Amino acid sequence: MEKTGCAVVGGGPAGMMLGLLLARAGVRVTVLEKHADFLRDFRGDTVHPSTIRLIDELGLGQEFRRLPQSRLKNVVFPVAGGPPVTMGDFDALPPPYNYIAMMPQWDFLNFLASAAAQEPGFTLLMSHTATGLVRNGGRVRGVRFRTPDGTQDELLADLVVATDGRHSALRTAAGMAPKEFPVPFDTWWFRLPRYPSETGEVAGLVPAFGPGEALLALFRTDYYQMGYLAAKGTDARIRAEGVEGFRRRVAALRPDLADRVDAIESLDDLHWLDVRLNRLHSWHINGMLCIGDAAHAMSPAGGVGINLAIQDAAAAAEYLAPALLRGRVTTADLEKVERRRRLPTVIVQTVQRIMQRAIFAPIMTGKRTKFPAAALFIARRVPAVRTIIPRFIAFGPRPEHAPAFARRAEAQP
Repeated sequence: MEKTGCAVVGGGPAGMMLGLLLARAGVRVTVLEKHADFLRDFRGDTVHPSTIRLIDELGLGQEFRRLPQSRLKNVVFPVAGGPPVTMGDFDALPPPYNYIAMMPQWDFLNFLASAAAQEPGFTLLMSHTATGLVRNGGRVRGVRFRTPDGTQDELLADLVVATDGRHSALRTAAGMAPKEFPVPFDTWWFRLPRYPSETGEVAGLVPAFGPGEALLALFRTDYYQMGYLAAKGTDARIRAEGVEGFRRRVAALRPDLADRVDAIESLDDLHWLDVRLNRLHSWHINGMLCIGDAAHAMSPAGGVGINLAIQDAAAAAEYLAPALLRGRVTTADLEKVERRRRLPTVIVQTVQRIMQRAIFAPIMTGKRTKFPAAALFIARRVPAVRTIIPRFIAFGPRPEHAPAFARRAEAQP
């Protein structure tokens, strides 16, 4: 049985960023990730300006920008019989934080893991599955886990942080249940080829709407990243139609892409996301803290989930590193993190709930087949809207900075 300062369960963006930041403070930190690698497709490919700025403050900006990526600079809504309407113009934000970086999440996580590995107090355990909590005297003292060969073991820690996502096993083990908010849709992600001759800015976002469904197309360098939205609870019916039925759905929404729907070879090419929107009443118990999706699952609207989770990690490192270096983390320390991050979470989730009621719910029920005309009119007539929306998405209501102890000068090429 070993001991660490902080046991972080879940090697996603929040967990890896928290591990890196705490290790730079001199804290002994161990991250347990249940998978053998980070190769999961369509897992939050958006890295927002708030995160890019944090990476720059860590002295890792040049290395980050060398990773394969494309830049999302606008959100465009097509209008029948008229010119498209730009709902969000990220390019209008002050550079160098005037875009959203689109990259496979595994590249981003490997990047964070590589940076963290340079710190002597950091340990990453892949293929280690947390199975429960170690408790003693009314306090969480560590985690139980299963190793790659099936052996059961325990890791003691001064603090356990759950960053294991919307279906958090640690949250369940702690008896913590989030409040669920209604969500009218689920999402099916897939790819379609993009031909070299096709125009359109790489990473641009174009939606299409139909009765009870919608389709999002993100322009990537050599493919379209497609998101099909339909009413929650319809996954079984969609799959019962077979791959031909799904191809017909896509072709009907985007006739210009009908010539390539055969690229969807089987329903295995669809990556279903059970969309959740929820929030814990309290993010912590004695000796354990939840952050990211484990504390507050976000809708994919705006692609803000990853970046909100990373902001949680930055705040958690700022407030908890001194306590961890002392070897004692109190519930008051954990409360400081929650108090710092609860308001921005509530604000973002409230905006998402308004969007769901005003836009997605009427579309999913077939009451509307277009984006609200009033919203398009405002976006066309009020230029400030095209910068307010991107600013909110790019940085959120309370962006965090890298703690002073984690900052490094940018290495020169």
